[in-house]
Amino acid sequence: MKKTLLILLVTVAGILGANAQQKAVVVVDMEYILKAIPRYEAANDQLSQLSTKWQKEIEAKQTEVQTLYKNYQTELVFLTPEMKKQRENEIITKEREVNELKKQYFGAEGEMFKRRNALIKPIQEEIYNAIQELSNTKKYELILDKNSNVGIIFASPKLDISDEVLSQMGYSK
Repeated sequence: MKKTLLILLVTVAGILGANAQQKAVVVVDMEYILKAIPRYEAANDQLSQLSTKWQKEIEAKQTEVQTLYKNYQTELVFLTPEMKKQRENEIITKEREVNELKKQYFGAEGEMFKRRNALIKPIQEEIYNAIQELSNTKKYELILDKNSNVGIIFASPKLDISDEVLSQMGYSK
């Protein structure tokens, strides 16, 4: 009798532990969450427009450099050594300007990086805070993004709390 009771007790404890553990690990779909937030889409559109504008500006400057170089090659036989040096310096200066512009707009600390931080980072922090709050109230021990490269091959839809995160943030489906 004691042995049966012990086995029953261990089995119930195992089942309860398994049920508790199932709720301890959940997943979110960050892509789904971000697409459901209108501010994120607006920020992405704004960044895309800026990127296109800046890229066109850079391409125009590159075309100018290419034209200068083609003209230089065409007129090379007619130029004096001093004129050659002057034209070469002009081309080099223009190429540097193009590279500086690329760096200014798209470099590691460039305008695109700064704008992306200003527009996207607050949204990401809001999502993180909502996830953290859900984690605290529902006692989740581990929350994974199912779109990240952490090796999730399958995640049950029961584990996906993306809609709860959106609700926590005040957005509906």
